Amino acid sequence: MKRKRMNLPNTLTVSRLVAAAIVMLAMAIPFPFSTTLAFVLFLAASITDYLDGHLARGKYGITAFGKLMDPLADKVLVCAALVGFVGIHLPNEPDYSVVPAWVVVVIIAREFAVTGLRLLVATSDDSRRIVAANTWGKLKTVWQIVAICATFLLLAARLDFIPALFPALDADAAFLRTYDHLFIIVSWVLSTLVVLITLLSGIKYFKDHWDLVTREM
Repeated sequence: MKRKRMNLPNTLTVSRLVAAAIVMLAMAIPFPFSTTLAFVLFLAASITDYLDGHLARGKYGITAFGKLMDPLADKVLVCAALVGFVGIHLPNEPDYSVVPAWVVVVIIAREFAVTGLRLLVATSDDSRRIVAANTWGKLKTVWQIVAICATFLLLAARLDFIPALFPALDADAAFLRTYDHLFIIVSWVLSTLVVLITLLSGIKYFKDHWDLVTREM
């Protein structure tokens, strides 16, 4: 019996899981331009998120595998980058991680909660009810990707491009102290905004289906 090949949208979905693993490795094991590699992979994988959905709704059709793995791959990719940021401390700001740990905990907790809600809806008696992506959910995804890409850009500039291309700046202690200080401020502000939008999107999901939640208590 000939084995059926995975279609293109599902292949792109699986590629995001592979990219997430490589992103984490590149962030955990420093080597020349490892941060830049992690950023490029994250950006390319984020683009495939749009492509696989567009292709699945058009030429290839939506599959059960895609409906399950597409949102999971998105979550794994985002969480891989965020967890990697928690483990990175700038030389002049050793007391603060690039992204605070509490931000990652809140985001992961929200994802678990919404996934649990989807499972609750799927196993309920109301088969017509679905937990569709709402405006806040889409906004959450966009802001997460924007914040992560901005953080990657600042980090790649600090660890890769300034040392390699601007040795005079890399030797300027005052400049590096200022850069690291402003980096932490910008990163933490972006992280806080992402947390607020993430929480609001989660609250909206539960508000829309609160009757089912209380019924199953």
